[in-house]
Amino acid sequence: MLLANRGYNNFFDEMFRDPFFRRPYGNSSSQIMKTDIVDKDGDYHLDIELPGYEKENIKADLKDGYLTISASKKEEKEEKDEEGRCIRKERYTGSCNRSFYVGDSITENDIKAAFKDGVLHLEVPKEKEKIEEQPKLITIE
Repeated sequence: MLLANRGYNNFFDEMFRDPFFRRPYGNSSSQIMKTDIVDKDGDYHLDIELPGYEKENIKADLKDGYLTISASKKEEKEEKDEEGRCIRKERYTGSCNRSFYVGDSITENDIKAAFKDGVLHLEVPKEKEKIEEQPKLITIE
C-alpha cells in the first residue's frame, strides 16, 4: 500500500514539474522584492529587482516618512490549435509591495527613480540629523 501511494504521489509530483504548471510570479518567494541598499555619496542607492513587471505597473509613494514601492501584474495567455479551438488558457494576477522608512524630512522631490531592465533604481538622500538648538539667552535689563 505504501508503494502504491508513493507511485501516486510521484505521478503528481512529475505532473506539477511540467512547465505548464510553472508560474514565474506564482511562487511566494518570487513575490519578495529583492533589494540591494548601498550608502553612497551621502545618499542611499536602492536597486529593487522586479523582473517581468512593466514601468507602468510600478508605483512609488511617500507618506509619513515611509517610501512604499508597489508592483502589480495581470497576465493572460491563450493557446489554440490549428482549428482555432482553445486548448489552454491561463490567467495570473498578483502584486507585491515593500516599505522603507526614509524619515520625515524627505520629500518626493528629494527622491530620484528610474526603471530599466527589470530593476527599479532609487536614490534617497539620508535624513538630515536634527541639531539640537541651544537656548539663546535674552538679556533682561
